[in-house]
Amino acid sequence: MYKKKIGILVLMLIGVFITAHAQIDSTAKKVEDKTAQAVVKGKSALVDEVYKNKIGPEGQSPIYIDHDSKYYYVDGKGKKVYAPKSSLKDKAKS
Repeated sequence: MYKKKIGILVLMLIGVFITAHAQIDSTAKKVEDKTAQAVVKGKSALVDEVYKNKIGPEGQSPIYIDHDSKYYYVDGKGKKVYAPKSSLKDKAKS
């Protein structure tokens, strides 16, 4: 009976540890994505031209023009996503 209670307690502690570890991994991934996004956007703003008055196909902003005259935006994970000029939309006037 005593061994059974210890076994249950050990399983509960393992479950708590796995849950906490998953939450830490999730938070770390979010921080990693935001950091990558900030770095790529910062570099893009310095190196490439910002295409004013345009947004991406799904409202992404800002749009950059690289040295090969290709249009792109930076996604939430810090990746450059190239888009044809025809898919860009006019930015709403405020």
